[in-house]
Amino acid sequence: MFTNNQRQEERTGKTGTPRLQYLQELVSQFQNATDEHTKERIVANLANFSYDPYNYTILRQQLNVLELFIDCITEPNEKLVEFGIGGICNACAEPKNAATIVEADGIPLIIKCLSSPVRNTVNYALGALYYICDYNRATREMILRAEVLDLIERYAAAETVCVSFSNLAKAFLDKHAHAIT
Repeated sequence: MFTNNQRQEERTGKTGTPRLQYLQELVSQFQNATDEHTKERIVANLANFSYDPYNYTILRQQLNVLELFIDCITEPNEKLVEFGIGGICNACAEPKNAATIVEADGIPLIIKCLSSPVRNTVNYALGALYYICDYNRATREMILRAEVLDLIERYAAAETVCVSFSNLAKAFLDKHAHAIT
């Protein structure tokens, strides 16, 4: 459920932790964590906050969480990759968040996630590319390269293997394949 100021005040109460402070604490915990499981848990938590428009500005401008997600998808730890791309997917429907991801050179990393052995990672990558493809002409050209489209077309045809890959890939192609010509 999306949050607004009134709902946030009701949920926080008089003695609760304000959202910005709570998210800052999560980012600090991540930065100080040495245990991989702790990092995974924190990134998953941050990814869950990244879908709500109430948190967009905090995560993007004040805490640089989108860059943290991008860093996570460069890690060898598949769980960090999964939760990092999940956070990107959750946030990138917002054009300002998409801009931050594009400006941080996130597109090649998202495309790389299409080849992950982890199903959720592939689903999140397809979802993120679906939204980011509309950002601008250069972004479209980077995403709509032949090798990327070939992979997405193979996912679209793989409905007997994984329906979610197929459905997301078909939605992507339905929306963006016309931009090729």
